[in-house]
Amino acid sequence: MTKLSVNINKLATLRNSRGGNNPNLVKSALDIEQFGADGITVHPRPDERHIRYADVYDLKKVLHTEFNIEGNPTEQKFVDLVLASKPAQVTLVPDALGQLTSNHGWNTIEHQAYLKSIIAVFKNAGIRVSIFVDPIISMVEAAATTGTDRIELYTESYAQEFAAGNREKAIAPFKAAAEVAKSLGLGLNAGHDLDRFNLGYFSKEIPWLDEVSIGHALICDAIYLGLENTVQLYKRQLTH
Repeated sequence: MTKLSVNINKLATLRNSRGGNNPNLVKSALDIEQFGADGITVHPRPDERHIRYADVYDLKKVLHTEFNIEGNPTEQKFVDLVLASKPAQVTLVPDALGQLTSNHGWNTIEHQAYLKSIIAVFKNAGIRVSIFVDPIISMVEAAATTGTDRIELYTESYAQEFAAGNREKAIAPFKAAAEVAKSLGLGLNAGHDLDRFNLGYFSKEIPWLDEVSIGHALICDAIYLGLENTVQLYKRQLTH
């Protein structure tokens, strides 16, 4: 079954807005695990506006499920953090400095040489590597020659088309990209703007999906529905 990794950046944003430690990020992550999540995702950025680098070390000490750290490997500070904390998975995202949120995948053709070299750094440390990729066949094909273990399909366009009522149009490029990834032996993750309304269809149409990483929508739902109930609702969308 597809694993659910919960991105806790928004909980860190809430904590940072008032200082102090409310909500307690470590306790929240442990609770999310207990509520049924298969993993915890964090995306520390250089300005530490949500997840702080210290949070990563604190979380690594106590988490029982898979720990996934997302970020831009062109920042040496990020590379050092990942190598020091050794998560189960690192997801490489081509963010610009100060970017509000991730909004595109790697050009795996143009950046082929760089990706090969940086992916080798993490794999040599025993860390599984996933790279952010748009649902474009040529990008998936080139990703397969970088040495990455998995790709993470960037799903914003899927979410937008799905919300507009175009389910088949929404999923088509992702199914095609996922088929190519499978044929090339790549593991498959997905994330960005997935929610409890569009997740079930995505998962059903691509049943070999390894993992989804969801933060913003899940935390927003939790305000109304409760955190434990929300984690269970999202898990249920991944069961067919």
